[in-house]
Amino acid sequence: QAQLVESGGGSVQAGGSLRLSCATSRITFSTNVMGWYRQIPGKQRELVAQINVGGTAEYADSVKGRFTISRDNEKNTLYLQMNSLKPEDTAVYYCNARDVLRGGSGYWGQGTQVTVSS
Repeated sequence: QAQLVESGGGSVQAGGSLRLSCATSRITFSTNVMGWYRQIPGKQRELVAQINVGGTAEYADSVKGRFTISRDNEKNTLYLQMNSLKPEDTAVYYCNARDVLRGGSGYWGQGTQVTVSS
């Protein structure tokens, strides 16, 4: 079965940086659209950034200019570099993989907590 494991979360002061990683296994990483989502209690899970199989990235307006999504197809790993963090970035961040050849809803990781204090 597919496995996605997020890491790199933690607590940081406003203006600081974190880099999240999503290590994957048992998927064909190179044919998956990869995405980072986040969720805070009581709110819907929202897309933060995604990167397609060709390396084209898209971002939510709230993180444009601050976050960078990237993928390493050699390591089957997805990254999210988060700079200039704000308290409103506080959430559980989830990794998602969706195979463009297979379709369907894809797979999710277990999430990693990011807390930004002022």
